[in-house]
Amino acid sequence: MTYSLPIETDRLTLRRYTETDYDDLLKLQSNDDVTRFLLYDSKTPEQVRESLAGRLADVAMDADGQALTLAVILRETGQHVGEVTLFVHSADHRTGEIGFVFHPDFHGRGYAAEASVELLRLGFEQLGMHRIIGRLDYRNTGSANLLKRLGLRQEAHFVRNEFLKGEWTDELVFAMLGAEWTERGK
Repeated sequence: MTYSLPIETDRLTLRRYTETDYDDLLKLQSNDDVTRFLLYDSKTPEQVRESLAGRLADVAMDADGQALTLAVILRETGQHVGEVTLFVHSADHRTGEIGFVFHPDFHGRGYAAEASVELLRLGFEQLGMHRIIGRLDYRNTGSANLLKRLGLRQEAHFVRNEFLKGEWTDELVFAMLGAEWTERGK
């Protein structure tokens, strides 16, 4: 599987992380409002350094468990506004998962949708994925609405299936097939 970066949109650049992105990643991953519905708690500076190191590694996206996380940068100002991730669930079955995390200062401007469309395009058109899902805490209505706007359909609502941050939580699963992505573009 091959893919080309960076990805440019009218307003954004989606690119690999660099060492100089540490401060921006720290602002994102140490913010309680950002991590509220994520699988991890706010991170310490050392944990963010480890997180950045993982984002710097080259990823072929051809094996189960690999993930490509891209920094989302405002083209006009060069500001880091968030990140999008594409995970490989099964290379054999060509399935993946999309994720997005944006700083609250940049919510409501359409950046997450603009970046996520490009990540879906990368998954389906460049990597040849058959199916991409999005999973989230059911209370995260903003992200659920974004997945719906992107054209993913809700396929599951798992009740109290994960014990996270001291409580049982429900999980929603959304999905889109490659054929649906192709039809969407017609």
